[in-house]
Amino acid sequence: MSDGFGAIPVFVAVIEHGGFTNAAQVLGISKSAVSKRIRQLEQHLGVKLLQRTTRKISLTEAGEHYFAHAKLAHSAAKDAEDAVTQLQGEPQGRLRINAPMSFGRLHLAPIIPKFLALYPKISLDLVMDDKQVDLVGGGFDVAIRAGVLPDSNLIARQLTPLHSIICASPSYLEKNGEPRLPHDLKQHNCLLYSYSNQLNSWTFKEPHQSHTVEINGNYQVNNSEALREALLQGVGIARLPTFVAGPDIENGTLIQLLPEYEMPHITIYALFLERQYMPAKVRAFIDFSIEYFGGGTPYWDAQVWPNAKRELPLQD
Repeated sequence: MSDGFGAIPVFVAVIEHGGFTNAAQVLGISKSAVSKRIRQLEQHLGVKLLQRTTRKISLTEAGEHYFAHAKLAHSAAKDAEDAVTQLQGEPQGRLRINAPMSFGRLHLAPIIPKFLALYPKISLDLVMDDKQVDLVGGGFDVAIRAGVLPDSNLIARQLTPLHSIICASPSYLEKNGEPRLPHDLKQHNCLLYSYSNQLNSWTFKEPHQSHTVEINGNYQVNNSEALREALLQGVGIARLPTFVAGPDIENGTLIQLLPEYEMPHITIYALFLERQYMPAKVRAFIDFSIEYFGGGTPYWDAQVWPNAKRELPLQD
């Protein structure tokens, strides 16, 4: 009986995450260990639960029946574990976090050692990827996201505003001139961030109106730091988040353009699953992130524009 119960989390992970490799990554064990647990489970039950091919796995009829009940048992076990960990004095366990690549590397990764020093019983797995991943499918406890959030059963906590600016290197501007109005950007090589919702258009705001400019360029890339590198080498003009561009603006290696025109800002959120009992490890990370990043003006903006009026009231 114990072999069957012990294999339930592994079996559920294989089905929910689409295979042995993904399940092993989420569970933090080897692929061979996953395969062994499933094989032992099938031997224990005396039935075949999975059909395996070189490309995919699928449930047998017996597997479908078992999965329906195993999923409920697994969910109940997680609720029980969360309820108990809330009573413990110290957050603990494996914490999986997903974050965008540039923000994760520049601003999240530096604070992880501080977090782990506060909570030494937490084992943290940080995965950085600019693509939007599914929290459940990826087995993540928390995801850092920016922008408009889709309707879902996820809980969102605001962390900080995210502002963007148009900038270029002094060498590019010396060779090509500086745009004075948004419309002037049509005459420049504008570099693009591939995952932007408005890939070929940039919007600028004035107190009483806004301007949307269609732009074009010879380079697009799905990473803001790669975009920054092209700017530093004088390839063109680009829109960068201030959390990437700030130090270069401060030291003069990049020049902010059209500063009198503000670009629409978005918000950085921490997302997590709605559960009856929030795991202590998740609550600890959310509270730590809000304390570190929270406030009207992000620390990276305050360093470069100490008098800038860039407040965005944050709400729970």
